[in-house]
Amino acid sequence: MAAVSEQLGSGGPAPGAPGPEGPGSGAPPRLTVKIGIDTEELTGRAFPYQFDRSMVDDVDLVAATPGEDINWLEDIHLMYEDGVPAVFDRYTNAFLKIHFEIPPGREDEYARKVLIKHLQESNSYGIWLKRRHAKFPQPELGPWCPGSATVGETWQPS
Repeated sequence: MAAVSEQLGSGGPAPGAPGPEGPGSGAPPRLTVKIGIDTEELTGRAFPYQFDRSMVDDVDLVAATPGEDINWLEDIHLMYEDGVPAVFDRYTNAFLKIHFEIPPGREDEYARKVLIKHLQESNSYGIWLKRRHAKFPQPELGPWCPGSATVGETWQPS
């Protein structure tokens, strides 16, 4: 696992990133034809907190909850994508796979922590798109990250 973490750094290539000739071929990446799309496929990267549980252990779910709406967290559950534990990132409309061992009985808690970490670190592909396509002023990183820059103030139709 150490080799994977070293390769990923702060967002290295996703293991087995899709492409016509494979990773490192210089060919442009392409999406697979499977039914689901995962975050690694969209971004071409995986993130260290997908592999290392200790990187999300300190995520405070209550403190990260937007406003007083704790209910939105209750809708986030551990799911599976390609047989791998995953959490659904609704901002990207894709799964974020979780490659570390999750303690029994804490599946939803860790799914929520991984998602919050992903959103707070601005790694959601949907958040990346907000910078360019937000049509009204809104926090770039959403309400779960205090002090987030505002995007969408200057949007013009193309």
